[in-house]
Amino acid sequence: MPMNSRLTALTLAVAFMLPACGQANDTKAQDGVFADNRVVPGNAMAMKASFAPVVRETAPAVVNIAARGIQQTRDPFWGIPGQRQTGSVGSGVIVRDNGVVVTNNHVIQGMQEIRVTLNDRREFNARVVLADERSDIAVLQLEGVNERLPTLNIDDREEQQVGDLVLAIGNPFGVGQTVTNGIISALNRTETGISDSGSFIQTDAAINPGNSGGALVDMDGDLIGINTAIFSRSGSSSGVGFAVPASLVKRVVDSAVGGATAVIRPWLGVKGDGVSADIARSLGLERPQGLVVTEVYAGGPGARAGLRKGDVITAIDGAEINDQGGLNFRVGTKDLNAAVAVSVLRDGQTETVNARVQRLPGDVDLDRATVIQSGGFSGAQVLALNPALSDSLGGDPFASGVIVGGVQRGSQAQRVGFQAGDIVLTLNGRAVTSAQQLADIGRGVEVTISRRGQPVRGVIR
Repeated sequence: MPMNSRLTALTLAVAFMLPACGQANDTKAQDGVFADNRVVPGNAMAMKASFAPVVRETAPAVVNIAARGIQQTRDPFWGIPGQRQTGSVGSGVIVRDNGVVVTNNHVIQGMQEIRVTLNDRREFNARVVLADERSDIAVLQLEGVNERLPTLNIDDREEQQVGDLVLAIGNPFGVGQTVTNGIISALNRTETGISDSGSFIQTDAAINPGNSGGALVDMDGDLIGINTAIFSRSGSSSGVGFAVPASLVKRVVDSAVGGATAVIRPWLGVKGDGVSADIARSLGLERPQGLVVTEVYAGGPGARAGLRKGDVITAIDGAEINDQGGLNFRVGTKDLNAAVAVSVLRDGQTETVNARVQRLPGDVDLDRATVIQSGGFSGAQVLALNPALSDSLGGDPFASGVIVGGVQRGSQAQRVGFQAGDIVLTLNGRAVTSAQQLADIGRGVEVTISRRGQPVRGVIR
């Protein structure tokens, strides 16, 4: 087969993005015996001889995690409620010597019992300190730790380059601790479908189910990422794995250690589209690069700094920006009120705009919602969207409308068909921005809602 035909066939193959965690099973840690007569290789040729020196320093801080929980069920025929045990197997990394462990959120989400096995076979129960679904990072605290444990240093300097050698250490398939090697095959991967605020390290080091939460380490023995997902048709490694960068991991860990119950992500208050080839030509750019600003939130950090529609953001603090996900990631790793240098192309000239990132405005407390007392929405608990609330629900901070937080059983709103999570966008074509607009809505009114990201239109009967 000609080479071009072969490449085309591979390109058209169907692939899936999968979390790299396994099902609950008995697991055994590696014995923890490493060679002590080797030295760190000093050049590329020597590196080919052995990775043992790096493994010897890093593997003791990588742990195996077995999580179990109870899932509520309902018989599909009789409707009788019940329960069944569920669980998962994954990996984790000790990042504080008092037993602070970082792993993937999807390894422990919904679990009631978490058991952590160290490299030397010691076992500890663990509790969740902070779980951040958005980044898929969770921080655990081992219980009953009476001595200093081995740790990995979180290297958030982002000095890695494509082609650098890396090791992936974890617990694939629950067989016990395993080390695989490869290179960094790409950086700043944002269009992965994993997260809207993630910028992932891509590696060809073998990552399989059970590796979730494990360490991606460089040749200095530092933690540069937490392995989180694979791109695969079979469910096993196909040479395309993704790790959450250390800069975001450190942000979550620092939040947890500092006593926070949630990760507060600052924002710049701008929204945009990536520069296409056509846009690049129209702007006289040598290549498609940057984010064209399409919206600036009034009174937000970007607006106060002077950013405006039509600006092309090319970098944040020197780090290249090419899409909204990349911008969200760069800003999201900053501390609240941190100053950032925004490189902007404006009217053919390159400028630097200094902005100070802030907390998203608004209230995320759904308990403050209003219950509609009459009309077609009677019995619906509703709250006007704001940037903080929209973002907490995984939506667009710029979105407007009124969200349905809950629907009372047997109410008019339930009979009409409204569901929790619906976002009411318009009534008879007019934008809805406050809960008061939904009071006393009679029959015949045309309603447009957003349900799970899809527009739905109907008439109240």
